[in-house]
Amino acid sequence: MPSTASQSAQETCAAARCSAAVQPSGPSIPDIRALNAFALRSLLSLFDERERLFSERVMMRGGRLFRDRTSRRHTLVALLGLHRLTAGGEAPPFDIAAACDTVLTDVSWVRSAGDFGLLIWFTSVCRPDLLEKTLGDFDFDRALVTYSDGREGYTTALAWFLTGIAQARLASPAVSQSLTDVAVDAYRMLQNNQGQEGIFGHAGAARFPRRASYSRLGTFTDQICAIYALSMFAQAFQVDEPLESALACANSICAVQGELGQWWFLYDKCTGTVVQRYPVLSLHQYGTAPSGLWALSQATGRNFDSAILKGVSWITGANELSSDLRNREPGFIWDSIRLRGRFGKYWSVAKSFLSASSDGPASDLKIEQESRSDHLGWLLYALGEFGLPKSS
Repeated sequence: MPSTASQSAQETCAAARCSAAVQPSGPSIPDIRALNAFALRSLLSLFDERERLFSERVMMRGGRLFRDRTSRRHTLVALLGLHRLTAGGEAPPFDIAAACDTVLTDVSWVRSAGDFGLLIWFTSVCRPDLLEKTLGDFDFDRALVTYSDGREGYTTALAWFLTGIAQARLASPAVSQSLTDVAVDAYRMLQNNQGQEGIFGHAGAARFPRRASYSRLGTFTDQICAIYALSMFAQAFQVDEPLESALACANSICAVQGELGQWWFLYDKCTGTVVQRYPVLSLHQYGTAPSGLWALSQATGRNFDSAILKGVSWITGANELSSDLRNREPGFIWDSIRLRGRFGKYWSVAKSFLSASSDGPASDLKIEQESRSDHLGWLLYALGEFGLPKSS
């Protein structure tokens, strides 16, 4: 577990955020605790009691709900969020310990460096007693060579891998002593993907011409996962250098955040501009953006609350469709707002590169009526420490 000093700092930071985010004075600021309760209710609907795992997603098609198969990977992320909720003193209606045991009995889903990093992250936070065994079950030292996403330097994969190492060091400094060299390798590879404007490309230098855009363009997931990883790496290893990269990226994405708080989808690392706006994912608005930016705030003292809360408000109706993405019946938070039509996103990118506006009328947009268990897990990972409504 983290040191007492580290825990105290985290608790102080959480209390400050809670005061600002959970008891706002502005009418447009969302009720964070109510959002947590909604996510918990959604996860309950996605939990398979027999398998003790969460379904990947639920989809609304033709007015009917269809639930997808269960997923250990999605369950792992959901459990990370539920663990954060319980750490805040809540008692979710799940046997979290049993679900943790279930998801760790079979790790055959780990097929990439990003997956491996996520597993280390989960074990460090939820089952630190099994951390040494988990690391021993894999060829950790060669992970960045063994897995293709490591070899090719995919930004999100490197970020998750680096985050896993950082979480392991915070959970058990003794166990993680041998992880330092690999952590530095992952950090340098991640740093090489960043452009002068602070934006990260999706991957390292492409070996194939058709993938040339991978090194220049990066998704919002790439940006925010890198921010979180660099913030946690700096905290765990007590170094400041990574924070400069994280701040440069955070400043760039905040500068181009939408007027309604949208975290746009795709960015150009050469210019620092947005090249594709849609889809705007609920996951980013309520989960990954708050997690990454609050971690950076804790590490640097910089305040990103305004951008974070504006982004969360997008979920509750302050968006381009003036629609609350929380569907009261059957009770899910819908996945995204995206362009209609199969080729809409490609046209959006083309127009952006031609310096034309990629904005269109609201009639070109639709709500994607899906809800994913891992996305809800990220919501609780970001906001779960604020707890549930007092009446719950």
